[in-house]
Amino acid sequence: MKVELTPVNAPSMRSRPVYAPLEPRPGKLHVIVADDEGAEAVTDMLAKANNRSEILAGAHVMYCPGPTGTDLSGNLEGLGAAQFFRAPTIPALLPRLVRVLADAHMGTQFYLAGTEGLIGQAEREIMATGFPFASIQKEHRGSTLRRVQCVHCKGITENVATDPFKCSHCGLNLFVRDHYSRRMAAFQGVNIDAEDPGQVPESVVRFK
Repeated sequence: MKVELTPVNAPSMRSRPVYAPLEPRPGKLHVIVADDEGAEAVTDMLAKANNRSEILAGAHVMYCPGPTGTDLSGNLEGLGAAQFFRAPTIPALLPRLVRVLADAHMGTQFYLAGTEGLIGQAEREIMATGFPFASIQKEHRGSTLRRVQCVHCKGITENVATDPFKCSHCGLNLFVRDHYSRRMAAFQGVNIDAEDPGQVPESVVRFK
């Protein structure tokens, strides 16, 4: 199958995640998960809150640095939330989120901010517990590097910057589609030279 590269500014697919600025909401428990520049989205949200002290009194904040090394953990640690946890990576953060979800009740508000990789994986864990989609807010900030699943070998490559790129698992040259899988929390990568092996367009940096 020969695939043509899609312009960066082309209309997005329906499966593409939709983001909006975080808004303060009433609730007894506020689970805040962020990475990269998502810390600034959280502080901006709290600056708008009339019930800032109430949110922080019931907040469990989890943060990890972004894929390019941006670390704004100090912005969140100094907020005075009931609980703050800094992880070195997303894989190290997710088990903490799972433990928090085990004790969460209906009415909990979720705020996810930062990279699409972090937002997608955190949302997947939350949805797996049965919490309603409406309780989850998402704001993308910072790096646009993508988490991509190869549709051929099913392997996932983290922090993809170029399009096309070589799958880190099977070595196929993949075109990065805008199609997004919530189940995998990843965009889809399709073999770009299946019909004409070796005929691969020059890779360009599309995600930073």
